[in-house]
Parts: sequence; C-alpha cells; structure tokens
Amino acid sequence: MADKIVIIGSGPAGHTAAIYAARANLNPVMFEGFMAGGIAAGGQLTTTTEVENFPGFPDGVDGTELTNLFRKQSEKYGTIIHTETVTKVDFSTRPFKIYRDDEVTEAEAVIIATGATAKRMNVKGEHDYWQRGISACAVCDGALPIFRNKELAVIGGGDSAIEEANHLTKFGSKVYLIHRRDQLRASQIMQKRAMENPKIEILWNTVVEEAKGGAGGLQSIMIKDVVKNETKELPVGGLFYAIGHKPNTDIFKDFLDLDETGYIITKPGTTYTNIPGVFAAGDVQDKNYRQAITAAGTGCMAALEAERWLEAQE
Repeated sequence: MADKIVIIGSGPAGHTAAIYAARANLNPVMFEGFMAGGIAAGGQLTTTTEVENFPGFPDGVDGTELTNLFRKQSEKYGTIIHTETVTKVDFSTRPFKIYRDDEVTEAEAVIIATGATAKRMNVKGEHDYWQRGISACAVCDGALPIFRNKELAVIGGGDSAIEEANHLTKFGSKVYLIHRRDQLRASQIMQKRAMENPKIEILWNTVVEEAKGGAGGLQSIMIKDVVKNETKELPVGGLFYAIGHKPNTDIFKDFLDLDETGYIITKPGTTYTNIPGVFAAGDVQDKNYRQAITAAGTGCMAALEAERWLEAQE
C-alpha cells in the first residue's frame, strides 16, 4: 500500500513539511539521506556552526543542534524517518515510486526538499578553516563576531559575489573581491555598486591558493596574480565563497522541469511542480534567498498544498 506523503530531504524545508503533514494525520515518511551530496542529514545547516538569524534563538544556535531539534519535532508528531539516500524516482505514474538501491517505496504525493550544495574551491587549508573563517554564505555568517571589524575576502565575479561583498562591508573593515578574470560577469548596476563602494577593493586576475591560520581560525590567504605570476599573502579574517550552488536534482531531471542551472521550476507563488502530486520546497527550488527560514516557509506551503491536493483526489 502506498504512503500518503513521502518527503525526500531533511533540512528546514523537509522537516517543516513533515511536521505539518504529520499533524494533519497524513503519516509522512521521510528519507533524510545518508551523506547525500557529501553532507550529513539536515543539509547545509549542518555545515554552519552558529545560526543567529533563525527566530526563537536569541543567543544563536549551533546548526547541527538546530537540525536535531527539527528532527525530534518531526518524530514527535509521527514522521517515520529513514536514514537512507534516494537513488532513483519514477514519477511517470501514480503511485509514485521512490528507490533506495534495491528497495522501492510507493507514494500518493511527494515533497522534494533535497536542497542545494554550495560549491567549494578545495583550496589548501579549506578543510581546516571551514566555518572557522571560511564560509559559503555571507548573509548567514557575515554578522558573526569573528568577522567584525576585520578585513574580509569574497571569491566570485557575479551578482551574488557583489551582493555578498556589499553585505560584508556592514561588518568588516574592508572587503576584497577576488576574481580570476579581468572583468566581472555581474550586471552593470551591480558592478557600479561594487566599484563605488569605498570599502570594496577588487583584485583582478587573482586566485586563492591556500588558507592559513591558527587555533583562533583563519588569519590569511595566499593569492596569486595569474597574469604577473606573482604570489603574496593577504591578511584576512574571513573568506567567503560566492561561486554558486548546485541544486540536488540529478535524480529528478527525467521527470521534472528544471531551469538552466538545475533548480526545480515551481508554479509562481506555490510549490507545485509540472507533475501533479509532486511538490518542491526549500533551496532545491529557491536560488534567490537560500535561507533556513525561507526554506521552512516553503516546507509549510508544500505540506498544505499536498494535503489539499490529496483531498481533491479522493
């Protein structure tokens, strides 16, 4: 017998959907993933040490602790959680089929909340200083005390990189925008904004080769001018990657409409995908905000829309 709702993914979107679906007596089943995309169950939040912008935690909360609280609440209301990674789906007919290696589960409705994984540079020292001075989200982490009044660096050349650099000028004493080419790919208005900001310095034709520091975290980066072939050490207290995210949608591409960068396309203002009964919530369909609280909001939407859709099928 098919389950009413299966949720694929376990970040704030997935767990919010699970809580709402469980309280609606829909007996949701969640596949939270086992190191899916190289990240623990709970998603991107598990790679963040201090979360200060999620309501209800005035003193901040550890990212992993927050995802554990999400999980406990989902289970409390009856969500069945499997620590398995979905490897294949079949949305061609209902009930939908969800595969984990050789096992298959059938579902009347599916909520996809597999998120997006921040692209990393894999520079030397990155592992040692990840979340100890290196981050992939300036909006999430820029206001943390470890970055205040320090010189900071952002890697990237698009609109997101400039947005992050501008955001960081509120907290850091100076922001270096590091770009490997001699011109930015950002829109003209964003380029103008960066060039006119006195706290932003653009380092052209430059790549980061190494992150260095000590017990207190990141202290400097080794950068190379690829035209002059010169390497130097740049003292910074924070390094932010703004080179994009990869939505975790590979297993859905044969069935769902995706945009040019792989994000699931949903009907504007909803979580409906192109397949009736399949919904998408969180960063897997949001390349604009990418925040825990917005992901949770769309998780709520997905559960409510799935509930109404299921009622209409009866």
